Amino acid sequence: MLLKYKNLIIRNATTTDVEQLAAWWNDGKIMVHAGFPNGAGQTAQSIADSLEKDTDDTHRQLIIEIDNVAVGEMNYRNKSNGVAEIGIKICDFSKQNKGNGKIILSMLIYSLFNDLEYNKIILDTNLKNKRSQHVYEKLGFRKLRINKNSWTNQMGELQSSIDYELYPSDFNNFLL
Repeated sequence: MLLKYKNLIIRNATTTDVEQLAAWWNDGKIMVHAGFPNGAGQTAQSIADSLEKDTDDTHRQLIIEIDNVAVGEMNYRNKSNGVAEIGIKICDFSKQNKGNGKIILSMLIYSLFNDLEYNKIILDTNLKNKRSQHVYEKLGFRKLRINKNSWTNQMGELQSSIDYELYPSDFNNFLL
């Protein structure tokens, strides 16, 4: 996948990105909302092994670039029956809260619906992550359910999440 819009690029992650992904995934400040306040403990080798298995039909780890600099990562996973599950992290804190998230997500969502012909996109987020919820809902995602105390983070603290879904007819594309 290679998507471009103005100064934004979404591209397939490659072996040249392994060290950067490991740095992000092992940084607790970046990974706290994913339940890893001490980082995910991923080795560069395990990330490289995972990237070797990526295909357009099953799963893709993607890199987000702004002005040709890697600032975050996203992914999609084929859940079957025309459903894709997505995730995103803008890992460079100086690039957050600038409106980039809704544009970057619009780029990916548009491609998933139109190029890869998915008919539904799902995601979940931590109930505490209000900023992400706001962006998802602006894009047209519908809240399906709140999962109270449904998982435990690294620190043994119960966490709650929200499940969302999006259909093409509900998509508010911020590229337009």
